[in-house]
Amino acid sequence: IAMCHLQAMPGDPGYDEEKGMDYVIEMARKDLKALQSGGVDGVMFSNEFSLPYLTEVKTVTTASMANVIGELKKEITVPYGVNVLWDPFASIDLAAATGALFIREIMSGVYASDFGLWNTNAGGVARHKAEVNRKDLKLFFNIVPEAARYLADRDITEIAKTTVFNHHPDALCVSGMTAGAETDSQILCKVKNTVPDTAVFCNTGCRLENIERQLTYADGAVVGTTFKKDGKFENAVDESRVKVFMEKVKEIQAKLQ
Repeated sequence: IAMCHLQAMPGDPGYDEEKGMDYVIEMARKDLKALQSGGVDGVMFSNEFSLPYLTEVKTVTTASMANVIGELKKEITVPYGVNVLWDPFASIDLAAATGALFIREIMSGVYASDFGLWNTNAGGVARHKAEVNRKDLKLFFNIVPEAARYLADRDITEIAKTTVFNHHPDALCVSGMTAGAETDSQILCKVKNTVPDTAVFCNTGCRLENIERQLTYADGAVVGTTFKKDGKFENAVDESRVKVFMEKVKEIQAKLQ
């Protein structure tokens, strides 16, 4: 699943008022085209450049993202999801408005984070999904939040086991410290062995040189930074990097079958 990182939008500190939303849409269009032409299996739209993130986003963010996806919808040729950082309720609303098939969010646990004390409401999230008539929407639970640590001293295997029991996630996502930071493959292995019947995704830091190792343990990967020009988070997607990466992935898939 490739990340389509949206530029800063109205209400974000980094929003470019002179270029406006037309620029945000055009940059997303270019990245989407490069990702799809490069052969990715799916795309997830996120407000990655809305730094610093909110855990309860403003309505303008969700509306702006819906505007972008609406403008691009006829051009989307692969399954797609959405991620409104870091607000699962807004993510569900956006999915309901745009027809997205899945969301990825922090939906359970309490954390000390760069964004302050980070609390969640998994029961509310599950009920909100039903309220907007999207019982089909897949929920990807990020159980190792970026730039955050669980307040309680809990082992990752315990977190994985109780998350699956209590919340019935469609997938678990395991992350590194920040976007682009490599996920610990041993943690991936532990999580997958603990919950073998649940899909597990490597959520950050997948690169050409480590993707074979990561996919030895994970069922899939969410990839963003490595698809960018020079592998830098702030750059636009480089189609050639996407193609080389996806060719490698298809080789790995053939070996694993």
